[in-house]
Amino acid sequence: MDERRLKGLMGLCVRAGQAVFGEDGCRRAIEKGQCGILLADGGISANSRKRYEDLCGRNGTRMVLLPEGLLGDATGKPGAAMAVKEGSFSEQIISVISDR
Repeated sequence: MDERRLKGLMGLCVRAGQAVFGEDGCRRAIEKGQCGILLADGGISANSRKRYEDLCGRNGTRMVLLPEGLLGDATGKPGAAMAVKEGSFSEQIISVISDR
């Protein structure tokens, strides 16, 4: 995974209004089928991680656990998770994460 490229895409995503933050916002995006991928910070609690995993599993949404602190560094919004809306940004992020 190219962290520099991922950070850039995440920042662009926020500026373009294609990112949703907060537990309620992420939950709504996932349940409505509007979330292409959920990016979770590696420092989230075990309970939060389990809640997100269960929610994503029920709704067929991909979830990726990022290295701790990467989410806040890339977006300027430290938090537990970021839902990336369906579309080209989520596809590009999945592509960057999948590259090995």
